[in-house]
Amino acid sequence: MSKGTPISPSLMASKPSPAKAADAVDTVDSASAVLGPNRVVEPTEMTGSEAIVRSLEELGVDDVFGLPGGAILPTYDPLMASKINHVLVRHEQGAGHAAQGYAMVTGRVGVCIATSGPGATNLVTAIADAHMDSVPLVAITGQVSSSVIGSDAFQEADIVGITMPITKHSFLVTKAEDIPRTLAEAFHLASTGRPGPVLVDITKDAQQAKTMFSWPPKVDLPGYRPVTRGHSKQVREAAKLIAASSKPVLYVGGGVIKAHASKELLALAEATGAPVVTTLTARGAFPDSHPQHVGMPGMHGGVAAVTALQQADLLITLGARFDDRVTGVLSSFAPNAKVIHADIDPAEISKNRSADVPIVGSVKEIVPELTEAVRASETKPDLEAWWSFLRKLRQDYPLGWTEPEDGLLAPQHVIKRIGELTGPEGVYVAGVGQHQMWAAQFIKYERPGAWLNSAGLGTMGYSVPAAMGAKVGNPDRVVWAIDGDGCFQMTNQELATCALNNIPIKVAVINNSSLGMVRQWQTLFYDGRYSNTDLHTGHETVRIPDFVKLGEAYGCASFRVERPEEVDAVIEKALEINDRPVVIDFVVSPNAMVWPMVPSGVSNDLIQVARNSTPDWEEED
Repeated sequence: MSKGTPISPSLMASKPSPAKAADAVDTVDSASAVLGPNRVVEPTEMTGSEAIVRSLEELGVDDVFGLPGGAILPTYDPLMASKINHVLVRHEQGAGHAAQGYAMVTGRVGVCIATSGPGATNLVTAIADAHMDSVPLVAITGQVSSSVIGSDAFQEADIVGITMPITKHSFLVTKAEDIPRTLAEAFHLASTGRPGPVLVDITKDAQQAKTMFSWPPKVDLPGYRPVTRGHSKQVREAAKLIAASSKPVLYVGGGVIKAHASKELLALAEATGAPVVTTLTARGAFPDSHPQHVGMPGMHGGVAAVTALQQADLLITLGARFDDRVTGVLSSFAPNAKVIHADIDPAEISKNRSADVPIVGSVKEIVPELTEAVRASETKPDLEAWWSFLRKLRQDYPLGWTEPEDGLLAPQHVIKRIGELTGPEGVYVAGVGQHQMWAAQFIKYERPGAWLNSAGLGTMGYSVPAAMGAKVGNPDRVVWAIDGDGCFQMTNQELATCALNNIPIKVAVINNSSLGMVRQWQTLFYDGRYSNTDLHTGHETVRIPDFVKLGEAYGCASFRVERPEEVDAVIEKALEINDRPVVIDFVVSPNAMVWPMVPSGVSNDLIQVARNSTPDWEEED
């Protein structure tokens, strides 16, 4: 196959852009947005499956994660001759989460491949996860031949219909000539506007048929014109609200990281002098060490961060969606605050909380304009009383823990030491549950891309494959999968993938021998009736499975830590091992709980710092 030549700008498929007025709104032109090195490939005859591989090459794809099967098998043959690195996973869900982790650390579109039927349906959880957390992902699935679609053929499933509610779009390709254009459109959709997953389902006969391949295709998506530049009038109105406020808060969501706007956020924060809270998906968007950072809000957020939102008179909301884990009871959330809401997705603005100043567009472009407008304002609000109040909250209610009475390890200590010994340049990938919250609380995040987790969907099993994908995407960084013993048992088969493909992730199993977060809720709200939460993996149990033996069976260096004095030495040993994956079984107390906590169904004002213990604070005058 021809390698192609660099494309001349005059040859790119594009539509002329009319001159814009000063207050015009910029949009992404979907007709001129083919990703990749933009090489010209003259018409060349090849099969549809060869066109799939060649399209991925021309789109700039270096790594894909997948598992072959009958309906996608024609594509796996030319893949052997490609320079694309294919990582053979042990379960398709692992391919999807690995593609997510890859996308999160590289900022590029993650790619996963599966066959029809159960192969495709095994991707559904990862696709839904990417949809909830706005991760750019393209899932390519094989489909039965077009002549038998609808006949309940072997391994047939309507994956387009199944995934339509959880993708930005799902394509069914039945003709070989449509493959290049469809893949180019899929990558454009996944990576522009609000990022998200796109599914491309390609029938077996389309893969086998001959076609004339050329590049670049013309991408034309009528009606898809995501707005990137915020309206200048709205930006000016937002600056006026900031100037008039006495208790503003920058409420920062994961959209800031997706837009690569952390530097712009820092400039805005310092221009306003306002406190900054970063949600679970935004950890690292603003440095934890910065004096204006007051913590993570939400159900398990810090007292200062939660209270800052509750008592604010202005929320400067950037790339956040007012989800229930942040707001608690929505009607009681930030009751006295006006709202500036900037987001790339117009559907999110005023969906849950009405915005006084809505700004549709990319925060990458909106925030610098807002910063300039704030700097140009003649009115500078006095925030000293507000900061005095918040500083006292931070001093009186810092994050911490009590040592377990059963003599077992405190999981908070383990996770904190992983972060301290690895440092801010590491990548930390959590599963879902107590260990996820402790990892968000006790590791210091100084940069975007350091923290990956399944936030919106809350997918157990996310951590190990996502860490695998993150290590493939950023091999020079230390990558930790911080997992629970429940989550770990859902996808630990990907340790085989890591061992065989030289992907040396480090796995910290926070082993409390139970489904920890479920057990915490049973302790607090079900009178300690522990129905079906004991996993028998920890201290004084049958240890089925034994995580050390399991790790060794998968070719990993494996350790068990049961005493506090062993913690640092084993973490340091793990950091020295870079020729294979590492598994550490940290045997922790099952009685440790995540605090603070806002119980479900109550106002954030009722945040608890321990069981039946609410902060003793008075509202600022």
